[in-house]
Amino acid sequence: MLAGALLVAGCGTTKEDPLSTTAVEKLYADAKDDMSTGSYERAIKTLERVEGRAAGTLLSQQATLDLAYARYKTGERAESLATLDRFIKLNPSSPALDYALYLRGVVNFNDNLGILGRFTNQELSERDQQASRDAYQSFKQLVDQFPQSKYSVEARTRMDYIVNALAAYEIHVARYYYRRGAFVAAANRAQQAIKDYPQTPAIEEALFIMAQSYDRLELPQLRDDAQRVLKQNYPDSRFVTGAPAASKKPWWQVW
Repeated sequence: MLAGALLVAGCGTTKEDPLSTTAVEKLYADAKDDMSTGSYERAIKTLERVEGRAAGTLLSQQATLDLAYARYKTGERAESLATLDRFIKLNPSSPALDYALYLRGVVNFNDNLGILGRFTNQELSERDQQASRDAYQSFKQLVDQFPQSKYSVEARTRMDYIVNALAAYEIHVARYYYRRGAFVAAANRAQQAIKDYPQTPAIEEALFIMAQSYDRLELPQLRDDAQRVLKQNYPDSRFVTGAPAASKKPWWQVW
């Protein structure tokens, strides 16, 4: 009976165990090959299998991050963010935590306008900025926790861009209020932009909108104060000289 059992066991080893390290690593290699050729949909299915079979290992962690990236590349933004949030929650001491934070920021940062926005030449600063705020928080967490990370340099650059975009969004809203005749709301929104984003290029137009709004509200002292600050800080501004605004290409157009 013992000899028979050993014979059966010996025959069983001729087939590869689907849960063996070799089998899982082969699956992961296949997924990476698919990603390198742009076959992200197929890679996602394989990475999901790797993630489950290699649970509790560094390979499973890597598969989770690759899965988040693959979902991001296929436009599954919500699924990508959910995958990253799960990784960050379950692996707070992972050596790849800095990359997870960076990727979460990138996924939010690149939340695009969609085809309608492109046809209407809508700018990034003209949309709701919640995704930008989420991206900023991810990049900030990365920079604060991992200042020496290789991803922190680019994260800081993206943070600067996001701050400018958030300020520009506030000015877009203030401009909208002004055009609708809501001069109090326009002045308040412009003033809030100056308070929250004092070092951004949008402050120039914020001061102009404040001056114009106060003029329409017949508040000459507040109007003159805003104009004085504008002229003092931006003497060559088109809002001071009356020069026409330079035409701008849509933010997504690179040619």
